[in-house]
Amino acid sequence: MNRKQNTQFQMIADFDGDASVLVAERESGEYPILCTRNLVIFPTVLAPIIVGRPQSVQLAQKLIENPDKVFCIFCQKDEATENPTSGNLYKTGVFAKLIKTVELPGVESGNITIVVQALGRCRLEQITSTSPYYKGQVTSLPEKWPNLEDVHFQTLLDTLHQETTNFIHACDDMPNEAEYALNNISNPMIAANFICSNMPFSIEDKMEMLEKDNLSDRLYIALKAEHKELQLLSIQSDIKQKTRFDLDEQQREYFLQQQLKNIREELGGDEKNPERKELAEKAKNKKWNEATAKAFNKELNKLETINPQSPDYSILVNYLQTMVDLPWNEYTQDNLSLKHAKKVLDKAHYGMEKVKERILEYLAVRSLRGDLKSPILCLYGPPGVGKTSLGKSIAEAMGRKYVRMSLGGLHDESEIRGHRRTYIGAMPGQIIKNIQKAGSSNPVFILDEIDKVTQNTINGNPASALLEVLDPEQNNAFHDNYLDTDYDLSKVLFIATANDISSIPRPLLDRMELIEVGGYIIEEKVEIAKRHLVPRELKNTGLDKYEPKIKFTKAAIEDLIDHYTRESGVRQLEKAINKALRKMAYKLAYTDELEKPTITPAEVEELLGKPIFTRDIYQGNQYAGVVTGLAWTSVGGEILFIETSLSKSKAAKLTLTGNLGDVMKESAVIALEYVKAHADLLGIDYRIFENWNIHIHVPEGATPKDGPSAGITIATSIASALTQRKVRKNTAMTGEITLRGKVLPVGGIKEKILAAKRAGITDIVICQDNKKDIEEIPEIYRKGVEFHYVENVADVWHFALTDEKVEHPIDFTIPEDAKKGE
Repeated sequence: MNRKQNTQFQMIADFDGDASVLVAERESGEYPILCTRNLVIFPTVLAPIIVGRPQSVQLAQKLIENPDKVFCIFCQKDEATENPTSGNLYKTGVFAKLIKTVELPGVESGNITIVVQALGRCRLEQITSTSPYYKGQVTSLPEKWPNLEDVHFQTLLDTLHQETTNFIHACDDMPNEAEYALNNISNPMIAANFICSNMPFSIEDKMEMLEKDNLSDRLYIALKAEHKELQLLSIQSDIKQKTRFDLDEQQREYFLQQQLKNIREELGGDEKNPERKELAEKAKNKKWNEATAKAFNKELNKLETINPQSPDYSILVNYLQTMVDLPWNEYTQDNLSLKHAKKVLDKAHYGMEKVKERILEYLAVRSLRGDLKSPILCLYGPPGVGKTSLGKSIAEAMGRKYVRMSLGGLHDESEIRGHRRTYIGAMPGQIIKNIQKAGSSNPVFILDEIDKVTQNTINGNPASALLEVLDPEQNNAFHDNYLDTDYDLSKVLFIATANDISSIPRPLLDRMELIEVGGYIIEEKVEIAKRHLVPRELKNTGLDKYEPKIKFTKAAIEDLIDHYTRESGVRQLEKAINKALRKMAYKLAYTDELEKPTITPAEVEELLGKPIFTRDIYQGNQYAGVVTGLAWTSVGGEILFIETSLSKSKAAKLTLTGNLGDVMKESAVIALEYVKAHADLLGIDYRIFENWNIHIHVPEGATPKDGPSAGITIATSIASALTQRKVRKNTAMTGEITLRGKVLPVGGIKEKILAAKRAGITDIVICQDNKKDIEEIPEIYRKGVEFHYVENVADVWHFALTDEKVEHPIDFTIPEDAKKGE
């Protein structure tokens, strides 16, 4: 039950019937007993009681089962007594009934809150049982109520009511609804007992009142106690007025600190907060600026005023711990040796000359200048070419810490900027958390898959939040909402990776230095497999210590590349090598030996099964209207075939199939219109367009296709079909066209060249303006392919269309009678 005296009015309900029925005398006998601490209840009063003692809980549960059962309530003389005897209880109490159970906030688990209706008074003779709950012999006591018409009683009650109202106004501890509750009790007898029960009188005064059987006598004692309480309030008010004086900020802080010190000494606690002391010690070693130090110390001083049991305390400690765990102007020493950096980068990655060159340039300038803002790089290219792993090698080459953050699918701006500390579960953003994880203010920070960041969600725009992070002019004062202070990111080397930069917002793209990391040719993949993939997978499968050494022949690796993978990178190749070695590990574990430790193409098929892919190959030129084009995808270059067929019709039309996008459909329309406009150039009778349907198809209809780069391919396909002329052997082409027949440059040149080489193409027709792009591509990629530069569609036809007709050409001759009929 309550261990402290109740100084607040209880929420009650007035009694609608005859109140005298409540205090009617009852039979003497054995009744269940509820023992209370510092709580005296008067007849007719409705009051809540929190029960927690095992015997009291047992009684409460019994009463819940039988709410009509009458029990008795007696107050303990000493609140510290856990198992009171007859001598530990005041003899006078009340009969009561259970009204209901309620749930109140702040009540400890296991305790029950019950609402009881006090009845008449009773006297405890002796306790007869303490298990499962208290029982005792009880005698009923009479309750004498005066005549309501008695002027003397009316005056006494009105005086007590007025004094109680005065006390409620004067006492700060009394709730606002106390006066309302008092004024809404209609029965004078119940109101009198209500005041006696709920005013903050001493237990001794209350017991003296309860022992009086005459209500008037009880009110005299209550009025006397009321005057005493009012005098105490008046004295306290006078003391406050006389001791009130103005203190400046320094005096006030000293006064509060002394008070806090005295309270701790009284409680026997340590004068110093150990957590505060630890945080203060860590803060001494931090190299933060004046504003950050001021903000930290302000929050640190709050620890002195917050109860350690309060949730706010742990929230504040977590914030301060984050502040001291962050590296503030703590940098690792860069290794500026260009030879060392080049050695590390070449050892870890084959090729990628542009990226390596850019990192070496940065180190060279750093060694000359001594201080330089870190560049913001964006490595883009197809999956599996080593963009992410390159970041780790750069960190190793420079002697910096390495952290990585995946941005794929990021949809909440707070993941970048952090949450404000007013939110439950607030924490810093991923940028600050990763800096904290690195333990350095200048790590190499990989922002992986930046092209897959979600934009414009209900939780903000993460892509826009990255603008501040990746802007060299702003990131020296990056503001995280959780820290609520600026943090310098200017020394962090941010390296973003992406597959398709077209999906990156333009403002974000402008802040980064774009470096293309293209796909690999077969020769490069073979070298990467021999130098890196095979040794790594031998170690992963436990075969690296096996003698004789397991080896892949060059032909076996080429077979894996051609028939078991289709990619610009080497990720699937690594998986294929791993699968082959797992099969060998199984054989070794099963038979204790390997018959053929050298893996050839024959062993590849035995280990991995039949080839998954057939190599993209040139399909010949025996058919009219079939032309090979080159396309770029997010996973590298591909070849595609444009097919045009013709059929007679009275209402000629153009049909496009193959899951084509809008741009590609428009290219087909433009190509057909150009062919119509220049039919004389090809020797085509214009009436063919009125009598023959033209159907353009791009195979692999399940794959969506779009883009303008197939323009010259479609135009050549239509021209070949209408003239029945063959297309030059081993030739592919790429380029956009205009209505005037001008050929425009396209992108993805390197990937398209690699796709052409994989298919056995030897000649590529391409726009004259793409010549500069091709010259920038290393010779190793261009080797074996001849480029033919064109400026208009006529140039394309001049090179690509031969004079030789296909076997069994279509006869487009218009009958003479049809001509005359026109």
